[in-house]
Amino acid sequence: MSVLVEFSMFPTDKGESVSAYVSRIIRMIDESGIPYQLTSMGTVFETETIEEALEIIKKAYKELEPDCNRVYSVVKFDIRKGKENRLVQKIKSIETKLGREVSK
Repeated sequence: MSVLVEFSMFPTDKGESVSAYVSRIIRMIDESGIPYQLTSMGTVFETETIEEALEIIKKAYKELEPDCNRVYSVVKFDIRKGKENRLVQKIKSIETKLGREVSK
């Protein structure tokens, strides 16, 4: 099974620039070893189960909880049985249909 998650999470009580806080979350995801893609508006990651995905979201919040009084988050899930590596495969599919050479 493939669980794709797109989410953003950041404190709303720390001023305009929150990259220092978001970086803590990205470091945790990176250290977890799961595949992910950082974008300018959020992060997409892939796990094999919904439980693993929810655990990452929980850990992300735990990164901010100690020193953030208000945290905003948006989370989207795309869950598909019998598939894997969709973080890469979905993009390859579109690129192929556009006639672009796909690396990886």
